[in-house]
Amino acid sequence: MITQVLTDSIQKEKSTYKEDVVKEKPFRSVAKSISWRIVGTLDTILISWLITGKLELAFSIGSIELVTKMVLYFFHERIWNTIKWGK
Repeated sequence: MITQVLTDSIQKEKSTYKEDVVKEKPFRSVAKSISWRIVGTLDTILISWLITGKLELAFSIGSIELVTKMVLYFFHERIWNTIKWGK
């Protein structure tokens, strides 16, 4: 399966930003990113609350996680944009 995915990705044409915009507009990507971050943060808050039993601490952990994960994701994307594999 992995071989097929790699082979298929090599055979596909490299998409341009213009083509990508037709498939999914940037605003949609931003909306999806925000909604996913909300789901992830709520998950972190719930798990933190279950482990600590303290709702205030759980919200503190969730708040910190919200910011740090967005920053980490930004740099993660920047690094991946420099990698030519799969393009």
